[in-house]
Amino acid sequence: MSQSSSRYGKVYLVGAGPGATDLITVRGARLLSQADVVLHDALVTADMLALAPQADKIAVGKRSGQRSTAQLAINALLIDCAEKYRTVVRLKGGDPMLFGRADEELQALETLGIDVEIVPGVTTAFAAAAETRQPLTKRGIARSIAFFTSATAPQHADELAMPDSDTLIQYMGGREAIATAEKLIAQGRSLDLPVVVIENCSLPNQIVTRMRLRDLAQGLGERQGPVLVMIGEAMAARANQQGDRQAN
Repeated sequence: MSQSSSRYGKVYLVGAGPGATDLITVRGARLLSQADVVLHDALVTADMLALAPQADKIAVGKRSGQRSTAQLAINALLIDCAEKYRTVVRLKGGDPMLFGRADEELQALETLGIDVEIVPGVTTAFAAAAETRQPLTKRGIARSIAFFTSATAPQHADELAMPDSDTLIQYMGGREAIATAEKLIAQGRSLDLPVVVIENCSLPNQIVTRMRLRDLAQGLGERQGPVLVMIGEAMAARANQQGDRQAN
């Protein structure tokens, strides 16, 4: 056994999926049941954490507009946990490799030779497509998809450009709705372009709102949960489509 592997435990970057406990992968659930410690995001539910009753729990969540644990502190905490525990799970909402700061955490761990494994999760866009029964691609209408977010590092704040794709999926899009719509309209996108907004995707308090780009330009108001905005002709409702599942 190498010096690094004997000194450190193994770290797993695990995707929790969009929110519902039964949408985590079988491998992810198994690792939670074996974990010695779980470092979890703010959006991970109590039901999800209940899959790891034996583990110590450490909240390291980052939520827009609220106090959060700085990424450098999270990196240091991961290293500290790898020194103290044999099985460390870093539980991230959605998929670890999409808007999950995985690159920064991987660099910190790999620099010290800490063993890391990544377990993918269902990203919110795919869960939202399933919940709304709205395919993200559609033959003859949409053959390209872009995932984007307005959140970026401060040094890149002026470099944001709207993706050129048939279907646009904006993560964490609630606060940026007006700016997003204005940029798309300035690009020449139709004011009647279909938009589907989903809040708290896959959870019992899920809310789905259908609108047009002109409506998005008016903003989404205050939202209590994470918001995903799906934009494009593929979002047009079918003639006999069933109603969306809403909060109970």
